[in-house]
Amino acid sequence: MARLHEYQGKAILAANGFKIPRGRAASTADEAVAVANELASKKGSEVVIKIQAWTTGRAGIGGVAFAKKPADVRAHASRMLAMKVGQFPVEAVLVEEKIQIEREFFLSFAIDDAARAPVIIFAAGGGSGIEERAASTRRIACDVKSGPLDSAVNEAAGSCGLSPAHATQLAESIQKLFGAARSVEARSLEINPLALTREGEFIAADCRITIDDYAVARHPELKIEIAREFDHPPTALERVAYAAEQSDHRGTFYFAQLATTAAKDSKGLVGFHGAGGGGSMMSMDAIVNAGFTIANFTDTSGNPSASKVYRASRIILAQPDLVGYFGSGSGVASQEQYWSAYGLAKAFWELDLDIPAVIRLGGNTEDRAVDILQRTSKLLRAPIEGYRKTDAPATIAGRFAELVAGAGGTKWKPRAPRVPKFVKDKSATMLPVKSGRVWIDTAKWPQICRAVETHSGGLIVDRDGAPTSASSSEEFANKDSELLACDVECRLEGVEGFYLELDIPGLDELIGGAR
Repeated sequence: MARLHEYQGKAILAANGFKIPRGRAASTADEAVAVANELASKKGSEVVIKIQAWTTGRAGIGGVAFAKKPADVRAHASRMLAMKVGQFPVEAVLVEEKIQIEREFFLSFAIDDAARAPVIIFAAGGGSGIEERAASTRRIACDVKSGPLDSAVNEAAGSCGLSPAHATQLAESIQKLFGAARSVEARSLEINPLALTREGEFIAADCRITIDDYAVARHPELKIEIAREFDHPPTALERVAYAAEQSDHRGTFYFAQLATTAAKDSKGLVGFHGAGGGGSMMSMDAIVNAGFTIANFTDTSGNPSASKVYRASRIILAQPDLVGYFGSGSGVASQEQYWSAYGLAKAFWELDLDIPAVIRLGGNTEDRAVDILQRTSKLLRAPIEGYRKTDAPATIAGRFAELVAGAGGTKWKPRAPRVPKFVKDKSATMLPVKSGRVWIDTAKWPQICRAVETHSGGLIVDRDGAPTSASSSEEFANKDSELLACDVECRLEGVEGFYLELDIPGLDELIGGAR
């Protein structure tokens, strides 16, 4: 589920008839002071400054503060914009007028998976601790089109001991909650608290919204960059990864950054590459139990193309300070593991991997996958070890720890991929292929065919000679995974004459900044 910040959610509420506190988001301390000055309708008026982060308990981590003087606003905003939630920076604060609260209510819209229908959860009390007061909440069933029944809403509002006028306003707020959620196809929408002010108005004092992933494309106005659930706004590397996933729908590729520095007393930061949800979770537990901090969660499964795995590996290795690369999961029945091995092998060679890698590619064709990794390891400065489904994640995590300990504290530095000399010399024929280009030294075509067919018979099907133009071999141009395998097999056989260049838009710019 894609999340929205509080200020974004409140804009949706306002568009659907809710009253919200005056104020707006600020990304600098100067902007925060300017907003506070705009709100200062009278001398001594107070504002609240809140970090915009996808976390609960903001007050407990210093993410909520009140201020009357511009100097105090500046100080709080500066401090908050220097904060990190988890390991990711706070990018904005919300500066609002402080409202005078008489009573608080909890109001939430959610999807009841068991009932396959929306539900509104209401309680005559708000703020922190609502979970402990769950027994006092009301669940108001909703029709997916028309919302809650008036009778159920009126009964809930009438149970709070309010005046008739206030009970009517509260009932209207409950009805409007359904409309607001439906307007953006929200998976959940929580107002906590819905405040009744001393002036007799109901105001949404806080707001959390998540949008159904499948609805994101229908709501460009929300400007959601990635239709996935993260605990932080998308990082630059996550944006690159998401674009790579969207450009190739063969299998899945999920990438999320988890940490940028190793935890205290950790053995180091690890690039994690899983395959299959359950196997990936088990493998993550194994590497954490071995004493490491996971830099990212990555999953390539569902029989991904070799080029997708290659891009995933390149993106993982765009993270600095890794002490090793740990790949482990459980291959499903449809997943041919040697394609993943080819993708990893190409990435490791291009980047001249100098940190240990332990890769468990259990499942179909696992022996072939392990063989590819073992042969690739001979070309690198650091060891790559391949394992099968019979090798337990805890066992290979222990082996990984041994390899890292023997590496003498080497940490990964992101770098641009190396390119074979014959490509640099411009002595090769270049042909456009899917999301990239292939370079062939046509004079070496017989050696290329022999090198490939030594281990991968049938990958090159054009036996009449090397293709010389895209139009002469459209089928050739669309076989990017097969071409990637040719690239790797030629390199493993010492034949300099075949190179596949695959685009990863935006990655080179990030690597330049990380070096």
